[in-house]
Amino acid sequence: MLMLDPAARAAVLVEALPYLREFYGKTIVVKYGGNAMVDDTLKEQVMEDIVLLHYVGICPILVHGGGPEISALMKQMGIEPSFVGGLRVTDAATMEIVEMVLAGKTNKGIVALLNQQGARAVGLSGKDANLIVATKMESEQGDLGYVGDIAQVNTDILNLLGEKNYIPVISSVAIGTDGESYNVNADHVAGHIAAAVHAAKLIILTDVEGLYADYADKSSLISEMSVQRAEEMIASGAADRGMIPKLEACITAIRGGVPRAHLIDGRVPHSLLIEIFTNTGIGTMVSA
Repeated sequence: MLMLDPAARAAVLVEALPYLREFYGKTIVVKYGGNAMVDDTLKEQVMEDIVLLHYVGICPILVHGGGPEISALMKQMGIEPSFVGGLRVTDAATMEIVEMVLAGKTNKGIVALLNQQGARAVGLSGKDANLIVATKMESEQGDLGYVGDIAQVNTDILNLLGEKNYIPVISSVAIGTDGESYNVNADHVAGHIAAAVHAAKLIILTDVEGLYADYADKSSLISEMSVQRAEEMIASGAADRGMIPKLEACITAIRGGVPRAHLIDGRVPHSLLIEIFTNTGIGTMVSA
């Protein structure tokens, strides 16, 4: 661990002061995924960051997926995962596994880690209090089964938890307008929730440094971009396929009134704190 002398530690706090003031009492939505979910050290650091945000007066909301965990359990149960256009084909049996993993094991594991750090976290799925309402997604590439498009976000439960100083931890399972359960992309959930709660920031943890103008050229990292450029990169095919739902989430948030959205490298220790509390930040920032 890097040890700083007292003066350097004081300088760190002074640098953070304007951001502590700016974001005090504000909501920040964090999409948690990638290596930060599977590496135990990174996982602990993310939980520490979330709890620190909570204790300095910021209101974090954590949204998570769990694709690798779903695929692993499917294979254990003798079901081979199938994807169409990057989306998991979700039949009835697969939907049961998705809900079991996301709303059960993964969600409650995150909640337990946050509570161990001294926070008061509450696990939710989109089905709780009709938090996330979805319609069946239609695809020209074939029937995706129980894969949903977000139709509505009802924030009442989030407002109540925030008033009582709880940290909501949300899995990407939605309730359908037809009463069925739906598997929804977690990036999209984070973008819609950020817009619905009028968050000050949306932060998406990824496994890359940020967005590249040319993925093959690591010197082409884009530190700042407009929402218009993000839309153009998706339309032109310039955005890497794995980045498309993350950019779509940023666009949804910005178009919904969120001032800034960030794609940051979740492999960097305490990347959340670096982004929020330092002058230089990290990764790619999308703004209006």
